[in-house]
Amino acid sequence: MDKKSLIGLGLIAGILGIWLYMSGPTKEQIARNRQIKDSIALVQQKAEVAQIAREVASQKVSDTLKQTPAAVSDSVKTAQLTDNYKDFSVSVNGNKESFTIENELVKATISNKGGQIEKVELKKYHRPGKTEPLALFEGDSVHFSLKIPAYNNRLFSTDDFYFKSVNKTANSITLRLETAQTGAYLEYVYSLKPNDYMVESEIRFVGLQNIISQTEDQLQLAWAMTYPSQEKHIIKEREFATVYFKQDINSPDYISPLKDEQKEINEADIKWVSFKQQFFNSTIIADKTFGKAGSFVKLGQRPNSSEIVKSVSAELGVPYTHAPTEIFKYKFYFGPNHYNTLEKYGYELEKIVPTGWSIFSYINKWMVIPLFNGLNSLNLGIVILILTIIVKVVLLPIAYKTYMSGARMRVLKPETDALNAKFEKNADPMKKQQEQMALYRKAGVNPLSGCLPLLLQFPILIALFAFLPAAIELRQQGFLWADDLSTYDSIWTFGEVPFISWAYGDHVSLFAALMFVSTIIYTYMNSSMMPQQNTQMPGMKFMMYFMPVIFLAVMNRYAAGLSWYYFLANMFTFLQNWMMKKVISDQKIRAELEANMKKPVKKSGFQARLEEMAKQRQIAAKK
Repeated sequence: MDKKSLIGLGLIAGILGIWLYMSGPTKEQIARNRQIKDSIALVQQKAEVAQIAREVASQKVSDTLKQTPAAVSDSVKTAQLTDNYKDFSVSVNGNKESFTIENELVKATISNKGGQIEKVELKKYHRPGKTEPLALFEGDSVHFSLKIPAYNNRLFSTDDFYFKSVNKTANSITLRLETAQTGAYLEYVYSLKPNDYMVESEIRFVGLQNIISQTEDQLQLAWAMTYPSQEKHIIKEREFATVYFKQDINSPDYISPLKDEQKEINEADIKWVSFKQQFFNSTIIADKTFGKAGSFVKLGQRPNSSEIVKSVSAELGVPYTHAPTEIFKYKFYFGPNHYNTLEKYGYELEKIVPTGWSIFSYINKWMVIPLFNGLNSLNLGIVILILTIIVKVVLLPIAYKTYMSGARMRVLKPETDALNAKFEKNADPMKKQQEQMALYRKAGVNPLSGCLPLLLQFPILIALFAFLPAAIELRQQGFLWADDLSTYDSIWTFGEVPFISWAYGDHVSLFAALMFVSTIIYTYMNSSMMPQQNTQMPGMKFMMYFMPVIFLAVMNRYAAGLSWYYFLANMFTFLQNWMMKKVISDQKIRAELEANMKKPVKKSGFQARLEEMAKQRQIAAKK
């Protein structure tokens, strides 16, 4: 093996090594994860204590009222409510009402019970097979409350009380939680601007400095949600559903979608928390920051549910300074995981869209996403075709180099066949390899020169593998027989079959099948172009045919848009090779190699040392 070949192998190994190192966790991340793991038990204990306190308070008044004879006067019942709920007793009873605010994109339904947004509809999106607007969440699937610590160690939650509407317009509402003290109240304010996915929100504390415990400088805002299934295949939704969060001084972080985990956020104050689904998200964003003390996010799996994807929750600190009037401003984003839309709002929200790791992400950011946005009037199947053409044109010099490497190896077949015949009965593989490398060096051929160009194509494949299945641009976009390019295109669902369903799935994806067949054909053609490599490395031939089988098992359950891209890439490769074969003459390549073999070969110092080592090894073996 000559010096150039070893350098090529070294570069490949170096690139793979750097990728493994960069993709692994840092020392800081390992330490942080260890700290989070140690604190989970403490956080759970705090949450359980708070829940028990609320349940005890509610049960106490319920039991008292049950034990009260019917003849007891209303004044006695009022006294009992006052004893349990103190200043908030005037808001315990009421009739549930709902109010709506909306614009061209969003319709939000707000309940007077707890003053929370109980339903959000996105007007431009729909569930598969439905015509009504898509509901991100509704009813009991969402919980939102502010925990209020009062004097005498009482803890109240705003979702226990009824708010009153004091100011309502078509796109804004102010809800007030009144207290027994004149001029003391809590307000939630929600408003929508035209053509905006953001719901501007405020919490107003007025005259509550003598009601809220003086020992507290932070209140806890609790938000929880169960993700309803919104797509055709809930299994794919679970692969992407998770929780993201952004601390004030760090880049966005998240819980792995595969985990059932609670993370305590105690490194820095929090800018936002995002409940992310496959194609949509609900995000709460502080104008300044949420306090880090006692804050956490939690992701829970729901593997046995056919309607609920996952459950998520978060608690965030709301600063409170006991001033006569205070306002805490924040906002909600309810909308699609659309990269440019999220980027427009800032706060690094666009990082919840999976564009790929590190350098791979720039392929999506600078090429794929602009192309999807610029050609959004076309069918996405056609856009992927155009994307494939662009990629193939960009990679044409690499494809040419790969073809020339194979062609040079192919025209040297008579010489390599002669070497194989010469060493057929010779059991000295080292000698055979030396003569093969001498032949390649003399002819000016590097057998590994086609490997590095192929390696340079991987970043594009990896980038598309990360982005296309989560690209909302593909959602419910039909093409040919596929009615949704964001998921697999099943032409036959054969049901559960032991092992096959685990490895391959319960269906046949036609785009994946076409990709597989074209890959096998390409592998065969590539193998026939370089038969000497099959002789030298028989294990490599097996791997060349085995990898497409593994890829088929993965792609059968992946986005049809990605399989369509890989199929097109293979077809364009066939076309490129056919055109190159017509243009590039094997006779000319043969003549070029023969001219090279007539020239004197300058032996490198490295090659000389390698041959000397082999020579000494043969001498030692004879002794």
